[in-house]
Amino acid sequence: MPLSVSLSIEGDTTVIELAGELDAKTAPDFHQTIEKAAGHGTSTVEIRMAGVGYMASAGLRSLVFAQQKVADHVTIKVVGAIEPVSRTIRTAGLDRSIVLSDD
Repeated sequence: MPLSVSLSIEGDTTVIELAGELDAKTAPDFHQTIEKAAGHGTSTVEIRMAGVGYMASAGLRSLVFAQQKVADHVTIKVVGAIEPVSRTIRTAGLDRSIVLSDD
């Protein structure tokens, strides 16, 4: 399933909404959006992942890429990830540096 990626600004938050599968084939689209998000200068980058049904290791690398691209004071928040996706994020230890939220 292809990945759908959208970007919007909501107050002081840059919102990236993903739907589909996040894997090696689709991650470059996400990376391009992360680079755009990093340039907006908001205090939070919220990545809404409720529509992501599958995330491969390339998705984890994309989240690390996001951390590297945004300024140190910017919070990265992953919202609404389904259990297998959030479990993968926790297993990799990224939940120590990325906020995971069900909301």
